[in-house]
Amino acid sequence: MTLLESDALVVRTVEFGESDVVATLVTERFGKLGVIARGARKGSRRLGGALEPVHTVSVLVEDKGKELSTLKESRIVRLREAVVQNLGSLDAAGIALRWARHLFPPRTPEPDGWRVLIDLLDRLDARSGAAASPRTELARAGLAMLTAVGWGLELGRCVVCARACPEDKAAFVDPAKGGLVCMRCGGARSVLAAPERRAALALAAGRVEDVDDALAASVLNLVDEAMAAHTGFER
Repeated sequence: MTLLESDALVVRTVEFGESDVVATLVTERFGKLGVIARGARKGSRRLGGALEPVHTVSVLVEDKGKELSTLKESRIVRLREAVVQNLGSLDAAGIALRWARHLFPPRTPEPDGWRVLIDLLDRLDARSGAAASPRTELARAGLAMLTAVGWGLELGRCVVCARACPEDKAAFVDPAKGGLVCMRCGGARSVLAAPERRAALALAAGRVEDVDDALAASVLNLVDEAMAAHTGFER
């Protein structure tokens, strides 16, 4: 038996039996873990009600090498009330947590992916005077998360022949192949209009202030296609 201690985010919970909860955690130190929280639905004092998504929690997990470990303790260490109180921010956070649940492999730390996820949640929580909408922040984080796990999208040149595409031109894009595919290399079914590609490049560089909601929606659709192509989850 090993005791694992780490900050974590709850990305999924399922009721189990009369009083237990099976939860999927994305942890900072140990990657994705499946845990069973005994007595969680009866208000266990050891868990402190800390099985809500969005907030960062500190967890103590008893690991016996099985598919499900046992959650021994959990407490909130970073509360994000502003996210919970804003429907747009809450929806963006929920999509990002779903991405993480599918993208992050079991028991494998993803430090860069973890930082992207935490940064997004903190940005959504600090909405006062923010330059970008939740949707735009989500699109930026989605591109960064793909890069963090090794599936970043190449939006400047063909992924097959490396031929550069002028920024003012539309381009074929294949999320499953990792980005742009020029006509000489067979093209692709999807096309990114020039303004959409410029928006994606701006977001990839972190320039959220340069992208409006409509263009962010197009980039977000591209990110979702890439996530689905690599993980197999239904959009």
